[in-house]
Amino acid sequence: MDTLNLILQVVQTQPLVISALLGGLPLLLLLFFKIKRGLSSQLPSVPVVPGLPVIGNLLQLKEKKPYKTFTQFAEKYGPIYSIKTGSSTVIVLNSAQAAKEAMVTRYSSISTRQLSNALRMLTFDKCMVAISDYNDFHKKVKRHILANVLGANAQKRHRVHRETMVENISSELNESVKASTDLPINFRKIFASELFGLSLKQALGTNIESIYVKELGCTLLNEDIYKILVLDLMEGALEVDWRDFFPYLKWVPNTSFDTKIQKLCQRRQAVMNALVDEQKKRIASGKELNSYIAYLLSEAKELTDEQLCMLLWEVIIETSDTTLVTTEWAMYELSKDKIRQERLYKDIKNVCGNEKFNDDYISKIPYLGAIFHETIRKHSPAPIVPLRSAEEDTQIGGYHIPAGSQIAINIYGCNMDKKEWENPEQWNPERFLDEKYDPNDLYKTMAFGAGKRVCAGSLQAMLIASTAIGRMVQEFEWNLIERENEESIDTMGLTTHKLNPLLVTIKPRKS
Repeated sequence: MDTLNLILQVVQTQPLVISALLGGLPLLLLLFFKIKRGLSSQLPSVPVVPGLPVIGNLLQLKEKKPYKTFTQFAEKYGPIYSIKTGSSTVIVLNSAQAAKEAMVTRYSSISTRQLSNALRMLTFDKCMVAISDYNDFHKKVKRHILANVLGANAQKRHRVHRETMVENISSELNESVKASTDLPINFRKIFASELFGLSLKQALGTNIESIYVKELGCTLLNEDIYKILVLDLMEGALEVDWRDFFPYLKWVPNTSFDTKIQKLCQRRQAVMNALVDEQKKRIASGKELNSYIAYLLSEAKELTDEQLCMLLWEVIIETSDTTLVTTEWAMYELSKDKIRQERLYKDIKNVCGNEKFNDDYISKIPYLGAIFHETIRKHSPAPIVPLRSAEEDTQIGGYHIPAGSQIAINIYGCNMDKKEWENPEQWNPERFLDEKYDPNDLYKTMAFGAGKRVCAGSLQAMLIASTAIGRMVQEFEWNLIERENEESIDTMGLTTHKLNPLLVTIKPRKS
């Protein structure tokens, strides 16, 4: 109280002193930021990868796998360097330490997404949780998706969908074995279909076998819907628009690019409109189903129709794609490594006995968790975080990062860093059995990012993939059908799918 009285006395008796202090405050702040900027600019500049005049390093990135080229650059120029892409400068981060500094410590300075024209159009100008800037819209819709789809309580409600999915996969595999034990089984075809069905149940409350789409003038089957909502759009996300590299020429038409992306958007919108309209009629009829659309219509009435469709589509495409990538790669690695496959089977047998593997057993089998984490380390599903831009001068890794720089975080490079991982090119689940790793930590690698924008779907990805892997190894022996360059990765879309679908033969295990 004595201190408060003294302050009040000064305010009352010395108004000129207070006025002087307040008047000088802006000047002091300006001086502070100038000093801060000056200290930052005294730091060394980021190493530069040499490139050709005008086009910079674009020729070195001609393949749609820049994450591999970035990792090769890191071995020569260090974990932080800059490349020139046309008229833009991109600073690439290839170590977990630098990535975490950008995502956590310096996040306020580099939180704005810098999307390609393809991604900007396909995401309805950042109208998705995963792609939006960190603003009020992002915070609001992230709360919604966690509450109804991705959070721990939501995953408990959706457990029945995972169990149905795994039962369906088991039935299809058993039917294939009955038909012939020698014929190859296309794992991707079976798993992708069931995973897409799960995504529709979460988003809409039910799987969709077929639907009439007025704007397209036809009835689409489930596989047609999957192609339009998932496959075509993941490929479209990698379409290159030369205007991305020369922003000052953005006024020049690129008709072929614009037409292709607009067509993808229109077809998606037509299908989503039909799906949403059908579910609105169901809800109006009084038929209650646990679904994201019912939740959004009740709890997020401020959303526009376009935003509603985009948020529903996000759940569908993200559930359908990255978890497929992880599970297929895990089954590939286990199919070619019989010793590790048998180790996992024995662990499952010891824990489950004659009971079917389910969610309850995941935490009781550390080796299964190690397989999941080692797979997303070696085969990072989303190898590069969408570009961000530095809104002010900042620093990362002891280097000066000038305002306006574009920041690329190479998740693949972080997870293949030889300073962080021993023999990173090898698939070695045993590395995650080391006591230094917390079994309950989902963020052992950079696969799910870090900080405020850490992947909201990490728990769901782990539950779906681990449940499927555990059950499939419990029921069948898996044998890989060898192919030339089997392990080659082809970026079919925004994620690292195998070049070819996983082909295997399987043999039911004896009870």
